[in-house]
Amino acid sequence: MVRLMISLLLFAGSNRFSKRIVRAMSVSSAATRPQRLILHWFRHGDLRVHDNPALVHSCKQADHIIPVFCFDSNIFGDSVKTPSGSLKCGPRRAKFVLESVTDLRKQLKGSLVVAHGRPDLVFGSILTELKDSKMEISIVCQEEVLKEERDAVQAVQSVLKLHRPRAKLQQIWGSTMYELTDLPFDENLSNMPDTFTPFRNKVEKACKIPKPLPTPKVHFPLTDSVEYKAVFEKLSYLPTLTDLGYTAEQVEEANHDDPRAVMAFCGGESAALARLKEYVWDKDLLKDYFDTRNGMLGADYSSKFSPWLAHGCLSARRIAMECHDYEQQRVANKSTYWMIFELLWRDFCKFFARKYGDVVFYPGGTAGKTDYKWSTYENNFDAWKDGKTGYPLVDANMRELRATGFMSNRGRQNVASYLSIDLNYDWRRGGDFFETYLLDYDVYSNWVNWCGAAGMMGGRLNRFNIVKQSKDYDVNGDYVRHWLPELKDVPKQFVHEPWKMTQFQQMESNCLLGVAYPNPITKPSLPPDSYQSQGKSKGGDRKQTRSTKPNTGRNPHQRYEMKSVRQGRFDMK
Repeated sequence: MVRLMISLLLFAGSNRFSKRIVRAMSVSSAATRPQRLILHWFRHGDLRVHDNPALVHSCKQADHIIPVFCFDSNIFGDSVKTPSGSLKCGPRRAKFVLESVTDLRKQLKGSLVVAHGRPDLVFGSILTELKDSKMEISIVCQEEVLKEERDAVQAVQSVLKLHRPRAKLQQIWGSTMYELTDLPFDENLSNMPDTFTPFRNKVEKACKIPKPLPTPKVHFPLTDSVEYKAVFEKLSYLPTLTDLGYTAEQVEEANHDDPRAVMAFCGGESAALARLKEYVWDKDLLKDYFDTRNGMLGADYSSKFSPWLAHGCLSARRIAMECHDYEQQRVANKSTYWMIFELLWRDFCKFFARKYGDVVFYPGGTAGKTDYKWSTYENNFDAWKDGKTGYPLVDANMRELRATGFMSNRGRQNVASYLSIDLNYDWRRGGDFFETYLLDYDVYSNWVNWCGAAGMMGGRLNRFNIVKQSKDYDVNGDYVRHWLPELKDVPKQFVHEPWKMTQFQQMESNCLLGVAYPNPITKPSLPPDSYQSQGKSKGGDRKQTRSTKPNTGRNPHQRYEMKSVRQGRFDMK
């Protein structure tokens, strides 16, 4: 017994001694290993510090971080065109990105390297300046899934290997509300539904939305270090629109704020969070979102979060968390859920693009259609993009887009349907035009939505009847008159169908067709058979009562929609 006790005491003592040795070795190892330096590459979809998975990863893995943003010379400037000859990025969106990067530098307390050029050349230059650094260097960025974005990463990775053969570039999933690894589908999403409703049902049943990640502390290299001196000059650099290659006329266009715009959008995380607070809490608008979201005039009929979401200035999970808190503190209803529903559609677009890759850009879309024959009548396309089709709802939306960079969701659906179905024009030209002008251009949402609007995703073809949509969502014609001054004196009964006016009525309304306002470029059609067969129950010809509030969206069709769509649910982790 005595021997056993002595043995146990010796073992205990040796175990404690072993643990001390292990701890000492760990400290010694940490002291002797090279420090880790991560070049954190901010891209166009993650310009924020709150709830940024890639940034959090960098801060956990590195001893020091150098944040970098590159104004890619393959994207910005007058000389950078899309395949059809449009600007890759219009000057108004470029200005929004400049504002966002300026604010990001402020959030990082000045510690943001900014450069203009091809990303691989920019990182090559930085790595050359860091040639004397003894730190282990790697690059981290948010993962994107389509060709141009992947090609940029591949080019940077090649440069990194050239300078530091053992270094790695790591991509971290971000920007979606739901986590990729939580989805109830295969890793490559091969069994993900190709239509939204089944996708939504499966995800809402199986997944919870992760809570937003806290803002990490970024440890920039010390001012007397080799690493700091290598990038010092780039910490104060910020290009102008002229530096990015835009003409004087384009710069003037970007700096002109049209007084007819729904609101003034300023890029950056600070402005994004201010709008979130204003919309949800200060103005208490979230509770009415479902009722008002199809409006088209003013700042508050919808959230207007999209420009900040598109550039990553605002996290989808942060919005979801605010909705959750709002439900706990104020009210939970279909409106609070519907904000999450819209964010889930945004998720669907990115996951869909990940599943199919660049097929979303193919003429036949993901449905692989080959029996299409597009119209080649360029005059029709010019009329569409200039807002001169003779259909007031289409024209008003297109003029708003060109003047401000914004268009409502309802407007986008109608103009896309009109171009791809009524005009039978190549839908990719529409997506391309939106890429130039949209302030909230997001590669996934833009191209997946256009692919679907043209019926190239395999689902049913959803043709919008423009006149019916006009009467349902712009009951009094306030919106079309706002953007089409030619129609300001046209009576309500003709404002959506000015071709029905007699010559005398046109003269009375100061709106001669073919002179003041164009004749319709396609023959006006009756509503689809499905509407006609149900008579007035769909609201197509229902007598409308004049609303006291313009474009509220509270009309018979809106009430029908409210009843017809099943409310889902969302849970936070």
